[in-house]
Order: sequence, then structure tokens, then C-alpha cells
Amino acid sequence: MQTTISGYPRIGKNRELKFAVEKYWKGALSSAELSAAADALLRDAALTQKNAQITQVPCGDFSLYDAMLDAAVLFGIVPAAYKRLRLSPLDTYFALARGYQGTGGDVKALTMKKWFNTNYHYLVPEFDRTTSVALDSVPFFAKTAEITAVFGTAGSRPALVGPYTLLGCSRFTDCTPRDFVRPLASAYKALIGACAARGFPWIQLDEPALVRDLSTDDRNLFRSLYEAILEDVDPRCRVLLQTHFGDVRDCYQDIIALPFGAVGLDFIEGAENLSLIAQHGFPAGTVLVAGVVNGKNIWKNDYAASVKILDALRSSARIGSDRIWVSTSCPLLHVPYSLAAETALDAAVKERFAFAEEKLAELTDIARLAELPPALREADAAYVRNGKVKGTQVQRNAAVRRQIESLSERDFTRNSPRAERRPLQHAALKLPLLPTTTIGSFPQTQEIKRNRALLRKGELSAEQYERNIRGFIRDCIRLQESIGLDVLVHGEFERNDMVEYFGENLEGFIFTQNGWVQSYGTRCVKPPVVFGDVARIKPLTVPYSAYAASLTSKPVKGMLTGPVTVLNWSFPREDVSLSESAFQIALAVRAEVLDLETAGIRIIQIDEAALREKLPLRAGNPRAQYLDWAVKAFRLCCSGVKDETQIHTHMCYSEFEDIIAEIDAMDADVITFEASRSKLHILDSLEAHRFETETSPGIYDIHSPRVPAVEEMIASLETMRKKIPAEKLWVNPDCGLKTRAPEETELSLKNMVAAAEAVRTRIIKGEAL
Repeated sequence: MQTTISGYPRIGKNRELKFAVEKYWKGALSSAELSAAADALLRDAALTQKNAQITQVPCGDFSLYDAMLDAAVLFGIVPAAYKRLRLSPLDTYFALARGYQGTGGDVKALTMKKWFNTNYHYLVPEFDRTTSVALDSVPFFAKTAEITAVFGTAGSRPALVGPYTLLGCSRFTDCTPRDFVRPLASAYKALIGACAARGFPWIQLDEPALVRDLSTDDRNLFRSLYEAILEDVDPRCRVLLQTHFGDVRDCYQDIIALPFGAVGLDFIEGAENLSLIAQHGFPAGTVLVAGVVNGKNIWKNDYAASVKILDALRSSARIGSDRIWVSTSCPLLHVPYSLAAETALDAAVKERFAFAEEKLAELTDIARLAELPPALREADAAYVRNGKVKGTQVQRNAAVRRQIESLSERDFTRNSPRAERRPLQHAALKLPLLPTTTIGSFPQTQEIKRNRALLRKGELSAEQYERNIRGFIRDCIRLQESIGLDVLVHGEFERNDMVEYFGENLEGFIFTQNGWVQSYGTRCVKPPVVFGDVARIKPLTVPYSAYAASLTSKPVKGMLTGPVTVLNWSFPREDVSLSESAFQIALAVRAEVLDLETAGIRIIQIDEAALREKLPLRAGNPRAQYLDWAVKAFRLCCSGVKDETQIHTHMCYSEFEDIIAEIDAMDADVITFEASRSKLHILDSLEAHRFETETSPGIYDIHSPRVPAVEEMIASLETMRKKIPAEKLWVNPDCGLKTRAPEETELSLKNMVAAAEAVRTRIIKGEAL
């Protein structure tokens, strides 16, 4: 059996790509130096895979920002507004990713959304009637050079987003995906021909969109694209159709009816793929790329389970070993690079994990074990060692388990309905119409980061660290008062990350030194690991929120991360259900909420930015069950507060239209949505559903360096109040301000407050929309 992967992390073992790209944005690195930095990362990845004895690897899938954006640029799918900037190709690329405000013009960034059921975010390509598909393969093949230098063209295959997913995850204005079937199929066919001419025997087209529920029209679109691509295609380069994040039940028969050279299937999240093959067979002469190593979690592989899948494929489906490539369930983009850097982890903990580099070794082990007779497998050292590790117990807490078992329906319900709570809250808070606030975090300056780093190194006492934090909070409160915000925050200067900070102060979590994972672009996160039962050790945020509140007469929000987001932005346990872990975290958050209320905090925000991330991609019972426990976990956090205490939540960068009813059922008092980057599309859904919760679709995009003008934000507010009653509308940015520069933050917030005051005045005067 050969071994392969469907993609490798690209940020660098020490986030080298992040720092290089950000230096380029600041003008401290040239485009040539940025290219050299990228090449160095590619060489390192190639050598790592070669040393692990991986036999076939993807290439060309490296990205400076996002693979969907790369595919759009590769095929010339660039809106006219960005072309008019007359920037270099590289700067046009980054303008699409981040927006641009300069001598060339002023454009917003492309919409950003979550990538299926992961914590990765992708940029949404835009098609309209003027879009002209035009392949420019030179930059694409430049990205393959470092891999082919190690593996040759025979051992590597160009990889990119496939045409069905490209169309299925794009936005269309005055046109439809059908309008682009022929030109896009022709462009992909031309790319395959170019691969053949360069000596590549394979090309990998990633089609994760095939694991969603597909209509007849969806299936027809898929067939139309690939029938056109595969008809009379250059036979020297075979197409590997790669899927991940689930099974392909709706289109499996369509897939095996087409002349693909190889088909990649996920057997971790797509367990039904095994029965599909058993029922319908698998084409003779086609390679099966079997995703049996989990590409999304960091626990060691269960060798026995993986080998059992491969045995079943060979026996029931009669697929020979020569036609099976052992692979990962999805690209390894979603896990950290290597355990080698984790020198502080206890050996008993570390032996349970496998990051990207260790997963390469697992693939080699599994391929070898699958070829052995059962008796020899069971005597194999790796097989035995792996089985012992998988069989050990994680940390358990009997008290927490008793709490979970004793929960009743009353624990998930507020004292009074929302309609009865609202007037009590308005009377207590005395806020103006269109109250202004922020999502929570303020810029993390170098001084703030240095304060945290010195404490970690032992070069700053805990007392001095706390004095510094209070100084940052005091300055932040003064700034917000000077800007004129109505509801203030303490700024979150004590937090390294909205999830990691909470995990560090809860029992049941393990932390890495260098376990960075790309979230989008240059944004990297270091997810905690849920290693046992979760419990609160001590108050996490109360002292900081209470101190901030003592500095002002204005309301200060307590800022917490919700249980579903903590869970979904961590690497979860595999020995208990996600719902049980979520309820454990919810009980810890609940204790913090009640302590904040006791400390006099009357507005408490419990962010659920990641509510959708583990939502099953298909309709049916698993999806309904997920939403049921996810909503309950949030309600468990806040059911014990008084009616006068206002509960907020926040969600970002997802498609919420199909779960609006469930979001309303969370029973928050106020919810803020990311909306500016998605062009306020959520407004129609809120209006159609008669959304009860007070809300704010974020008024400007904080992931872009642009400073939106007052007039721009007034226009957005006027659009919002056409769909949302003014008395239920809040005004805020669409996410936290942690990553922004102080100067642009202050100016943007001043413009936001000015816009809110202008629209508030219009409403008071009774001016028509």
C-alpha cells in the first residue's frame, strides 16, 4: 500500500509564514523575500514527508492566505473593483483578502465564512455577469517546485480546490453557477493538460462540498462539470477526486460512474462510505485513497480500527492493496506541526497525541500493519504500544459527573420569558436608542504582550503584572468614555486567547507550547486539549470586570466565552460525547456568570462564536441533536441570573440563516452577528423569522485595516433599521478588536459613534427612512 496525505500545514513550525506575510504588509519585507520564506517552508514540509516515507504527496496547494482565494485568482475570478486598483498581482491578492484603502481606491475584503465544520475560515469568490474565466497557471506551478525537487513529478501531484466546491462556495450576482460550467471546465481541463506536459501523473481536485446534502440540481452540476473535464482529457495525468469531512451518499454512484483515476474518501467522519462501497462496489482500475487517520484531532490513531477498515475494503469490496493509498481524513491544516517542540508536556500525556508530523508516521505504520497476517500484527511493537495508549483513562472528576447527572429542565430555563425581562432591563440600564458598544477585546499592543511574556518568563512579579493590567484597563475605560460608547468593556488585556485563557483557569485542560493552527490568513490559534472532566477552580474574570466597573458610571459588560465555543475551539476528548463535555464547561461558565452578577455586573456577554462549527453538515437527527444540546449548554450558563441582568452573545463568520430559530431559542437578551463582511445578508432572515432577540449585525469589518467613513456606517445602519426595529437594534463592530492597531481602532469607533448619533437623531426627529 502507498501512503499519502491530502494536505499539510503551511504556517510553519514557528508561524514563520504569519510573520513573513505581516512584515510584507508593513513594508519590512519585499515580495522576493516573502517568496523565499514560502519556499523555505515548502522545502521543510517536503523533507519531513520524505523522511516519514510518505510515497505520494500533494503540491501546489501552499497558500499565502487561503486556498479558495488562490483558486479564484488562478482562474481569473477577480471582481472589477479590485482590478481597477491597478496594484501588483500580489497586492491585488491581499486586497481581496483584507480590503484596501489607499491611492488606488477603497475596497472591502471578500466575504469570509467558516470552512464546512472546521475552525478554518475561507474567502468567498464572487461571480457576476462580467466574470471571465481565464487560467494563469504560471504562479500555480511555481508553488510546486520545492516539493517536486524532493519527490519528483512522479511522486507528487498538483492539488487545488475542485470546480464543484469552487462554484458551490462562491457568491453569484445576476448569474448562476450553471453559467460557468463550460468556461470553468475548459480551464480545469487546460490545467490538467499543463500538468501532463510537466510530467505529473496525477492532479488532486478537492471536493468537500460533495459531503453535504445534494439536490438533483447539485448532482447534475457535478456531473456536468466532470463530464466536460474528463472527456478527451490528456490521459497522461489522471484525476484524483478528493473528498473529506463526511460521506458522499448522495453522489457516490455518480462518482464511480465517472472515469476518475482515484477517489479519496473520509472514513473518520464519513463512516457510511464503507457501506456505500460494499453496496455499490468500486471501479476496477481506480485507486481508493482511504482517509483512516483523523486530520482534525490530535489523539493517537486507533491502529486496530484503521486496519479493520482496510481489511474490509480488501475483502468485501475486493480492492487490492496496490489500489489503496492510506491517507488522512482531510488535510492536516487543522492540527499543529509536531510534538517535537512540546518539551514541557508530561510523557504520559504526550504519548497520547499525534500532530501532523506524527500522523505521517501513523500512515506508514498502518500501511505496513495492514499487509501483515493478524497474528503478526498483534505481536507488532507499534500495534501493541498504540493499543495500550488508547486503552488508558483520562482525568475524571466524580463531583462534576454527579452535577451533570442531576441536571433537570429547570436548569436550562430563565426565570421569566424574554418579553417580560426586556422592560426591566431597559429600566435598569437606561441606555439610549441604538446603544453603542464593542464585542469585548481591545488592541493587544506590544506593551501588553510584553507584560504577559515577562510574567511567563518569571521576569515580572505577579503583583506588578496585575498592577500593569489594571493600568491597561483604566486607560481603556478612559478611551471608551472619550469616544462616547454607551456600554463599555474592560479590554481583555489579561487574555492571550478567548479560549486558551479560560482553559488555563479550568480543571481538565492540557496546553501546548507551540501547537499553533491556522484559523485564517495570518491568524493562528493554539487550541487547548480537553483532557478530562472540566471544573472551575476559581473566578476567572470577576476581579477585572469589577475593577473596570468601579472606574465609570456607564455599564460595563462582563466578557466570557461560551461552552460550545470553548469546546469547538479546543481539541475534544474522544472517550465521552461532545454534549457531556459542553455541559461540564457550561457549569463552569455558569458559576462565573453568577459571580459576575453578585459583583454588580448587569450585562454579561457569553460569546458563542463557534456555535456552528461542529454542526453536522447533513440534515437529520444528528444535526437536530447537536443543536438541541448546543442551545441547552448556552441556556445552562445563564438560567440562574435575575431578570434584570442582560445576557449578550456573539457569533461570527458563519452562515446562520438555516439555524436562526435555534439561535433565537438560546434565549439571550442581545446577540451580535458578524454581518459587514457578508454584506448584511442576515437581515432578511432575521426579518422573516421575526427574530425576538435584540440584535446587532456588526457595522464594520475588524479583520480589515480599512477605517470606514461615518457616511458608510450611517448607510449600513439605515439598511439595518429597515429590517430590525430601532428599539431592538444595537451598534458595534462585527468582532473583537484584539488584532487591530490602536489608531485605526480609535478612529473607526469614533466614526461608529458619530454614525449612531446621526441615525438616532433622525429617528427622534421622525425622519423617514
